[in-house]
Amino acid sequence: MSTRTRIAILISGRGSNMVSLIEAAQAPDYPAEIGLVASNRPDAPGLARAAEAGLATAAVDHRAFSDRAAFERALDAELRRHGVELLVLAGFMRVLTPWFVESWAGRMINIHPSLLPLFRGTHTHAQALAAGVRVHGCTVHFVVPELDAGPIVAQAAVPVLPEDDEDSLSARVLVQEHRIYPAALALVASGRARLDGGRVVFAAGSGAAEGALVVPGLA
Repeated sequence: MSTRTRIAILISGRGSNMVSLIEAAQAPDYPAEIGLVASNRPDAPGLARAAEAGLATAAVDHRAFSDRAAFERALDAELRRHGVELLVLAGFMRVLTPWFVESWAGRMINIHPSLLPLFRGTHTHAQALAAGVRVHGCTVHFVVPELDAGPIVAQAAVPVLPEDDEDSLSARVLVQEHRIYPAALALVASGRARLDGGRVVFAAGSGAAEGALVVPGLA
């Protein structure tokens, strides 16, 4: 019997972070197994990629429901039907209600393309360039009702170069996203990082330091 934590990956598009998680989960000693890939968009390219990898998929089209609450209850039922224990958001472009977030409190993580708490919301690379910061990056965090405000599990940094535009900066950050998301998920799925009283607690020897696993991308 598998002792790995059963996860669902939620996507809305191509699922590039999903692919890095699928590859990581193929290792026999990885502490998470992918029980479902679900999307709010039936035409999301990532669903086809997940099916090609032999994974169970589901489309819960938010447009088919009268309101956000009805959509989330249908999604929640689908997740529970597949025995999901931990949710992993990977480009899931829906703002979740407090009811859903609290239903999965401490069991849902997200990756955001900035060094939170800087540049919440969308268009983070444009925000970083407009602010003139010299370092940018990405953050894996637990999901809480307030948008992009959850306790941090892991971060990775990249330099902002003088010639950068949104596309070049986004590409450099995405490389780091693909590195840290599998590592952060492994920490959470194994219980070496957990949410406790509004902060992340790391087990001894987890390789994490003072609230975040920092993977420099400055080389």
